[in-house]
Amino acid sequence: MKEIHHWIDGKEYKGTSGRFSDVFNPATGEVQARLSLATKAELDHAVARAAEAQVAWGATNPQRRARVMMAFVGLINRDMDKLAEALSSEHGKTFPDAKGDIQRGLEVIEFCIGAPHLLKGEFTDSAGPGIDMYSMRQPLGVVAGITPFNFPAMIPLWKMGPALAAGNAMILKPSERDPSVPLMLAQLLQEAGLPDGVLQVVNGDKDSVDAILDNPVIQAVGFVGSTPIAQYIYERAAATGKRAQCFGGAKNHMIIMPDADLDQAADALVGAGYGAAGERCMAISVAVPVGEKTADALIERLVPRIEKLKVGPYTAGNDVDYGPVVTRAAKENILRLVQSGIDQGAELVVDGRDFNLQGYENGFFVGPHLFDRVTPDMDIYKTEIFGPVLSTVRAGSYEEAIGLAMSHEYGNGTAIYTRDGDTARDFASRINIGMVGINVPIPVPLAYHTFGGWKKSGFGDLNQHGPDAFRFYTRTKTVTARWPSGIKEGGEFNFRAMD
Repeated sequence: MKEIHHWIDGKEYKGTSGRFSDVFNPATGEVQARLSLATKAELDHAVARAAEAQVAWGATNPQRRARVMMAFVGLINRDMDKLAEALSSEHGKTFPDAKGDIQRGLEVIEFCIGAPHLLKGEFTDSAGPGIDMYSMRQPLGVVAGITPFNFPAMIPLWKMGPALAAGNAMILKPSERDPSVPLMLAQLLQEAGLPDGVLQVVNGDKDSVDAILDNPVIQAVGFVGSTPIAQYIYERAAATGKRAQCFGGAKNHMIIMPDADLDQAADALVGAGYGAAGERCMAISVAVPVGEKTADALIERLVPRIEKLKVGPYTAGNDVDYGPVVTRAAKENILRLVQSGIDQGAELVVDGRDFNLQGYENGFFVGPHLFDRVTPDMDIYKTEIFGPVLSTVRAGSYEEAIGLAMSHEYGNGTAIYTRDGDTARDFASRINIGMVGINVPIPVPLAYHTFGGWKKSGFGDLNQHGPDAFRFYTRTKTVTARWPSGIKEGGEFNFRAMD
């Protein structure tokens, strides 16, 4: 059985805990590797070594650090297929979706090549008599990233790129479910010129998370996962004086107005709701058609599209629409929530409960489901299902539709489909949600903007990637400077007050 270990000080580091986590092939249900889980002592060792390595890395000028990012971009492109293969085999994503996962992370690394500009401070000439003031952005030191299973390339890249480009060292704790790609990325960074010890990849479970939160050397923690864990990490990090950005769950609504292009909206819903088996925090899981006529016409268009979805392993070809979910427990939870929807009175229009893929009976595949006439009191509406399940909530008016999205506890992403500019503008202005799409179903910002949700989808005041990432991974030092004046005339050394 293959064993997967840690990456510490630029080389594979075999764990000593004797504790392992199984890494499955989601398509077959078979264990394909065992992952070594770190002890607290191993985590603390990695942090101590990172702190030593960070001193020289932080003192390296930003342009040289950016050159490492530039080389890293080339190496990721070189090994794109190799990385995607490893990602698909552990996560279950289709091969094109796996490449998209890597590509969206790669775009953040490309943005980080501009770190020298992003790290510039401010300068004020003659703030007082002979006095200049300037600010510097300096790295925090050692920071940590705790990343989820659903984007095993993108989210680690979102964390490590800005953190390292800003001069920090990073402890990365990836998901135990699909750990290979983060380790491969660490190896590529070493090849790109990153000094040993600046990026440490430590695999672990809750014990490692708590060790990160309790370690006094670590100055900041970035997390993506479920809301309960996001809130736990944010509160515990704050209690120990760490900076934290923690992103949690979602229940993303897409409002379909009567004037919308319904074929376009139906296509968007199928891609946004069922892509990656629904295991995306930006997936659309709630469709809100406005008016009974709109709802009936939308359902009529959705059903044949959903019934034609091809579900299978990534090895079945690029025409597979989505693959298995990540674990058997995830599959069981999805089917439990589907049954709750039936029990609570929702209409199951497309029933994927009996989906069975010949030759892959033990895999973690879930057929597509479509609910209609869902109400806000139902569990399938309140809970993030994280599976291929789309719920339809019929609204009588635009105000009722926007009220549904605004009153939900999650506020990650949302979208509206309409031809009316006034409606779209009002929606974008009023909605209390962090990322908004107008005729765009999954409004994930590009790398030079920032990604982040509101309400219980995000904890912390700075978002991921874009300029916010460099603000998060640096702190500002402000210098007030005055050189003695009048040396040519004999010098005057008293400090005069600013006028």
